[in-house]
Amino acid sequence: MITSGISDGIAGKVLDNIEVKYYNKAKDPDRQPPLQFITTNIKKLNKKLNEGRYFYTQIKQEGVILYDSEKHKLDRRRKLNFDEIKQQAQEYYIEKFKRANSFFEDVNNAYKREDYVQASFYLHQACENYFYAIRLTYTQQNSKQHNLIKLLNSVKKYSTDFVKVFPQDTPEEKRLFELIKAAYVNGRYDPDFVVTKEDIDALVPKVELLRDITKRICEERINEYREIDKY
Repeated sequence: MITSGISDGIAGKVLDNIEVKYYNKAKDPDRQPPLQFITTNIKKLNKKLNEGRYFYTQIKQEGVILYDSEKHKLDRRRKLNFDEIKQQAQEYYIEKFKRANSFFEDVNNAYKREDYVQASFYLHQACENYFYAIRLTYTQQNSKQHNLIKLLNSVKKYSTDFVKVFPQDTPEEKRLFELIKAAYVNGRYDPDFVVTKEDIDALVPKVELLRDITKRICEERINEYREIDKY
């Protein structure tokens, strides 16, 4: 991330030139460590840090400062009031739930094309974003995570209904969960990854249930924030 006092458009052009030179000088561009710039101004950055926005606080916590002009200081996260917590939770919920639903809609498009491997990938992405919606609604924090076991374990304390989504009572239930879990990587890179129409037919109702649980408990949580804020 680069903070700048110049406009984002000018900064973007400068950084594009740096990126071109970076890859042009590489002996093997495919093996060159990836380079990606995120530009923002110091006022916006400090506002996001002050509000505890998870993306920016993670950068501050985990990033390495390469250059410091010593003209500015990075803000610290402050304690939010319940109105601010409610606002953030609602924003995150709307964003992630909408994204999850979009992936879920794409499942049907892939299904109609009989591309069941791609459908399994979309199902994985829908699950991932439903879990993100829950984590952000309840904690306003989220780390990038693609492992559905870890994501499920991180949210199951918020509802006992999660045990109904991916039960592990039979070999077939375990196989289906392993399939959707593997779809994030294997669905894109493994030509031998096999997903059948019957697999998608069995997985779709599970993701529908996850969607419904997500909607219910997130909206309940946001309403709790509203009630607390009244007092």
